[in-house]
Amino acid sequence: MANVNIKFNGKEFLLSCDDGQEEHLEELSINLNKKFDELKNNLGNIGENKLLLITSIKIIDEYFETRKIINEKKDELKNLSKKFKELKSLVYDYKDQKEQEIKRLNEDQSKFEKEIEKNKEDYEKIIEKAAEQIENFVQKASLETPVQ
Repeated sequence: MANVNIKFNGKEFLLSCDDGQEEHLEELSINLNKKFDELKNNLGNIGENKLLLITSIKIIDEYFETRKIINEKKDELKNLSKKFKELKSLVYDYKDQKEQEIKRLNEDQSKFEKEIEKNKEDYEKIIEKAAEQIENFVQKASLETPVQ
């Protein structure tokens, strides 16, 4: 344990604290003394006990207000975190839907390509058959036509 001399309201006090906490204790006592002196200047000489009580109440009021703000910020952070998780879920759902849509479109494209290839083959067969029939017709027509 470490000992620290602090000055409060013009008086010296010896306080103990954990090793390494000396500067922190001095900082706290300076802050407390400052608040006490401000109230003393504003309220006048109303007695040390009453000033200590008012100083304590002011400090605890600041503490509770700070704690209230922290709790509100924690709630805001929880809400933002919840909304972020919802948004993240929506993004992943959208991504999955788009991937499925792309897969379906690729499958459709593949089917269309196969269908086009089949239609091309069928068209070529039809053209070949028509060409054969025309050639046969021309040959028959030339055989049936007497030479003059």
